[in-house]
Amino acid sequence: MAISEINVRNQFRGKIKEIIFGPVVSEVDVETQHGIVTSVITSRSIHDLDLKVGSEVIALVKSTEVSIAKISN
Repeated sequence: MAISEINVRNQFRGKIKEIIFGPVVSEVDVETQHGIVTSVITSRSIHDLDLKVGSEVIALVKSTEVSIAKISN
């Protein structure tokens, strides 16, 4: 199955830089041109999608909340 369109507007193309495996969930770091995007997904999904360091992926970000923190000068 291929995806032809998706409604998620925040999409970051990149390559998997690191995978930190856990027994149930794992962290996946994706290196994009805007920086690192980290996703926490099930370890089963990593195996099902055959994700490996170097795999080209698209990180899809859909958030219902955006927080802002002030940086001290």
